[in-house]
Amino acid sequence: MVRPSNAGRNAASSAAPAANIAPAANVTRAANVAPTANIAPAANVAPTANIAPAANIAAVANGAFTAGPDYVQSLHRGLAVIRCFDSAHAAMTLSEIAVRAGLARAVARRLLLTLEHLGYARRQGRQFSLTPRILELGFSYLSSLDVALLAQPFMEQVAHAIDESCSLAVLDAHDIVYVQRVAVRKVMTITLGIGARLPAFCTSMGRVLLAGLGDEELERWLRALKAQPRTAFTLTERHALRAAVQRARSQGYAYVEQELQEGLCSLAVPVRDARGRVIAALNTGMALRAGARTHALKNVLPVLRAAARDIERSLPARPAGVSALL
Repeated sequence: MVRPSNAGRNAASSAAPAANIAPAANVTRAANVAPTANIAPAANVAPTANIAPAANIAAVANGAFTAGPDYVQSLHRGLAVIRCFDSAHAAMTLSEIAVRAGLARAVARRLLLTLEHLGYARRQGRQFSLTPRILELGFSYLSSLDVALLAQPFMEQVAHAIDESCSLAVLDAHDIVYVQRVAVRKVMTITLGIGARLPAFCTSMGRVLLAGLGDEELERWLRALKAQPRTAFTLTERHALRAAVQRARSQGYAYVEQELQEGLCSLAVPVRDARGRVIAALNTGMALRAGARTHALKNVLPVLRAAARDIERSLPARPAGVSALL
């Protein structure tokens, strides 16, 4: 395996330190949740302009891992080339990029031509620059992982307004995974917290998340489901579950009564990203009492919907003009 040259190591040692990049250890307590739910604290994410030159990647690569069979040198080098560019180096020649990345000129050339072929870089004369498509690499992370962190203050408002606990979950195969929770009182026998999992088919959040799937994807999901009743009220038949999900899709909410636990009812609404895709579900659970459904739909549903809209407005918007340029 080819090692970075001395020139590359010297370039790495003189480059700005990568202290502004949040280490993986700074991931919040949702780290045990499915990958789409891992939330990096906003305070630890360095602004794009503060990212250190790519030569720092070469310095990081000089460790025991690089000697092992799992290390992919070409990926490391490709990322080094991408990170060469910043506000002060928006366009560079091949030689400049090779120096900043700590790579041989021939290696940098092959990587740049590959990036150009994939649409992530463009060439004008002797200079190379990145294209708007490079934003795809970061946008998915921002749009999917910020939701739990951004949702918390709005969930606290919900919990205060209705005097009930408020939760946020995402879909992971046949389960929902809690990615945020504001607890007021315990109405369930199950202990819930970030990372907790419940079956999607019999929960209000699960049905809202399933309602966000396309028809074919939902059918595949139902065919693979092995539903076991949790109570005497749990829907387990495929046709009944399909109807419940379709009802949640048309109504824009799901109300579930005593299917997960007897004496418990819950209400959930979807949270959508800038493209209108359901990325999470927001809910509250309540003790079942006379008039619970009427109370939930009349008094609680408007509060949940308002919070969902607030969360959606706080999510990072897709950069203007990016879609037309991709």
